[in-house]
Amino acid sequence: MSTPSIALADRLRAERQAVETFYRAFSDKNPDLVDEVLATTWDDIPLAPGQDAGSEGIKPIIHSVMQAFPDVQITVHDMIQEPGRIGVRAEISGTHQGELFGIAPTGKKVSFRLHEFHSLDGKRITTTWHMEDWFGLFLQLGQFPQQA
Repeated sequence: MSTPSIALADRLRAERQAVETFYRAFSDKNPDLVDEVLATTWDDIPLAPGQDAGSEGIKPIIHSVMQAFPDVQITVHDMIQEPGRIGVRAEISGTHQGELFGIAPTGKKVSFRLHEFHSLDGKRITTTWHMEDWFGLFLQLGQFPQQA
């Protein structure tokens, strides 16, 4: 293998590990893992209601998911990668045992899909565009959050 090929393989491996570590922050219930893999200027698009920018902004989101679903797991079904970009099709599952968006615990086991596209700089995630199937989750819970 030539030196450029080795460098490319190393970059792809490092970027994939960064994305896998990002999801492990949820499943391992360790929000501080994001500090290892998110760029200091990480952009999360769209921000959740009340979410601050950057890695410090995602940590309360991870905590709220952990409280709502203490057994939360993120299962990655597909990763499509090229240098600097990774697309992910995954599923979040768990048992609803804590409040979520004002919905009291139901005790129901749920799973819902997410699709994300990450930009990376070779080692760290710089931008994440994401879409979760909140509608599907609320249907499984049998209720929707109160509207303001």
